[in-house]
Amino acid sequence: MLPSVSILQQIGLGVLLVVVVLWAVGLIRLTRRGHYGAGGPDGPPAPRSRARLDAVPRQTGPGGPPSENVELTPAERRAFDDLVRQLSSRS
Repeated sequence: MLPSVSILQQIGLGVLLVVVVLWAVGLIRLTRRGHYGAGGPDGPPAPRSRARLDAVPRQTGPGGPPSENVELTPAERRAFDDLVRQLSSRS
């Protein structure tokens, strides 16, 4: 026991360490479970990759909104080309 540290500080440190260990164990168990609750209540959980793909809604096509197309003026097109050249020259 360290003489410069009070008993309450030592108890607090012990409690903090226990909480950190429990949190780490819970986090590891959650990440190893792999499905994150993607399955139905009675069915098997969905595979990890399929669950991630189902989480992103379709953006175009028959199930999504129509895609947009915007015509640029020649000045806007030149400004965009200049911006692309500036960004590509930095890398």
